[in-house]
Amino acid sequence: MQFRKEKDSMGEIFIPKEAYYGPQTQRAYDNFPISGMRMPEPLIHALALIKKFAAQVNLDLGLLDSALAQAIIQASEEVFQGKFDDEFIIDVFQTGSGTSTNMNMNEVLASRANEMITGKKGGKTPVHPNDHVNLGQSSNDVIPSAIHMAAMLKIHKTLMPALEILAKTLSRKAVEFKGVKKIGRTHLQDALPLSLGNVFSGYARQVELAKDRISGTCKRLAELALGGTAVGTGANTHPQFARRVIDRLSTFTGITFREAVNHFEAQAAQDAAVEVSGALKTIATGLIKIAADIRLLASGPRCGIGEIILPALQPGSSIMPGKVNPVIPEAVIQVGYQVMGNDLAITLGGQGGFFELNTSLPLIAHNLIQSIDLLSSAAAVFSEKCLRGIRADTDKCAGYIEKSLALATALVPYIGYDKAAEIAGKAYETGRTVKETAIEESILPLKLLKKLLETDQPIKKSRH
Repeated sequence: MQFRKEKDSMGEIFIPKEAYYGPQTQRAYDNFPISGMRMPEPLIHALALIKKFAAQVNLDLGLLDSALAQAIIQASEEVFQGKFDDEFIIDVFQTGSGTSTNMNMNEVLASRANEMITGKKGGKTPVHPNDHVNLGQSSNDVIPSAIHMAAMLKIHKTLMPALEILAKTLSRKAVEFKGVKKIGRTHLQDALPLSLGNVFSGYARQVELAKDRISGTCKRLAELALGGTAVGTGANTHPQFARRVIDRLSTFTGITFREAVNHFEAQAAQDAAVEVSGALKTIATGLIKIAADIRLLASGPRCGIGEIILPALQPGSSIMPGKVNPVIPEAVIQVGYQVMGNDLAITLGGQGGFFELNTSLPLIAHNLIQSIDLLSSAAAVFSEKCLRGIRADTDKCAGYIEKSLALATALVPYIGYDKAAEIAGKAYETGRTVKETAIEESILPLKLLKKLLETDQPIKKSRH
């Protein structure tokens, strides 16, 4: 590999000749060989958008030469489109402000702009990474802004649509299964009958509420720290800079962003990110519950519950022929666990706001974007590859109801709790059904008993 020599405030350093990044990026790359995980691309692309519109606004304000501004704008657009993703090489576990990532961006944009103007990449002339690309900004306000933007864009473009599809799939299943009676279970024990449609309507409502929860966090996420610069005072930036940049970001993305009400809060804390993560954790909890239920309801196929039948996707064992496992629910459950772990990391990172700056920004960015991505993908896969193809085993559902001791509950208004419990106990001891035992005991007129213990009596309908 060939190298070129560049210089920063700390001296000279060698950089790969073909790289667009510069000395500060190289130093950070050398300093943080920790995880091999790079900063998430959605954050990089959001940061490129900020740089693009910052250059436009600085040009409009007369603070940036037209030729330099146009080159920065074009370079930013190329980075936003993903053309230079490989140039962003710094580990997630880096300086807590994300300064290394901000400078990685500044150097790549300056290098590409210089290449467009002079034919030669790298260097600081005519476009300087700090003086021109970073004009009116600080890592301390652009990185928090990029985190909010990236999370908001991912929520709107991937998570909400995935949850919407999941909710509709579950609602359709609720309608499809509304006539399928099954035994209910509480404490993992037999309870009163309900319909399989009732069960799926509950799942659909969980997902609808999940959408509401994440949507409710977006008002706070829409606030951007841009304009606060180093400590929230707005030093070295034009008073109109942040508002103008944010207006352009809103127009371009179709999402209404706004300048932070209080820049000191926006940079010293990351409460909005913690709140969003909490909502994501709640969504994960709901998906785990649904996936776990689906897995148990499909258990068997002959020696488990087996009330529903899942699509067979792949062989389930390297040693047991014919075994098919509930692979999609299991993947969804694991995603939920990961999101919960991410939430803990984000919560702890949110406590890293010592004095005027949170210094866990890269950690928060990585985990927040990963959680949104994971839940988006898991919801889509769960819907497409599992839920849509679920079938009900109506015979097994009916058979469980017939055998359930919980049917004795229907006798309580007529013979009392204790007598009904006695009937259930006798049924259990003898292996008979509650219906057979009640008829044998002649506790009520035969016609009334048959009516009370009819296993195909109507089930209360849900709204789905």
